[in-house]
Amino acid sequence: MIWDLQKASIWKRVSAFLLDMIILGIIAVLFALIISAVSGYDSKSSELQARYDALENKYGITFQISNDDYQALFEEKRSMYDKAYQELNADHAAVLLYHQIMNITIMTVSLSLLSAFLIVEFAVPMIMKNGQTVGKKVFGIAVMHANGVSVTPVAMLTRTLLGKYAIETMVPALIILMIYFNTIGIVGVVVIGLIAVLQAVLMIATKTNSMIHDVLSNTVVVDMASQLIFDTQQQMIEFKKAAAAEQAERQKY
Repeated sequence: MIWDLQKASIWKRVSAFLLDMIILGIIAVLFALIISAVSGYDSKSSELQARYDALENKYGITFQISNDDYQALFEEKRSMYDKAYQELNADHAAVLLYHQIMNITIMTVSLSLLSAFLIVEFAVPMIMKNGQTVGKKVFGIAVMHANGVSVTPVAMLTRTLLGKYAIETMVPALIILMIYFNTIGIVGVVVIGLIAVLQAVLMIATKTNSMIHDVLSNTVVVDMASQLIFDTQQQMIEFKKAAAAEQAERQKY
């Protein structure tokens, strides 16, 4: 009578992850549409675009060019760009709309992803038991504590909110949004790269091939068909006591 760790294979984990991400993406988009409609994002975006279009027509330019393209312009054309940007920055209504759209975008991304993660990675596993999402259920894998005990709601919440949502998803997502709105530069790219490197190092270096969310919650992904998962800490202790007694009995002979 022995207990050992039956790690889930990488291909099963990847397959389950892809299926869960499809479901999560659909739910996040639905929430994003609702939040956008309630916040008036489309009307504000259209109003700001109208102000952009008016200035572009007035000065014969387009704001959507790269810095390299701007530097390559003739002096006269570059002067027109500078005048257009000066007038745009002096338009307090346009500046206000820009910041409102930026804030709404960040809020929409944050809340829609949070809602989707809570449903896909927390509520569903709590209902299905053993930390199983739809993807994990389909591919026969589960989540448990590293000592073999069934995962608790607190651990699943830590795994979902702190690991998967906050560190692995929202940090890169917010950096990408900040790059889009020109509020952060190369530092953001470095941070995203460091998170990716850390994930790879943990997958290779840990015996359980854990990622950030598993390290934070002390969980491991296992093969459901072959893994013995204890319902409680006490059940695990009793099993180990029985195993030790059985081993001692055998040594007598």
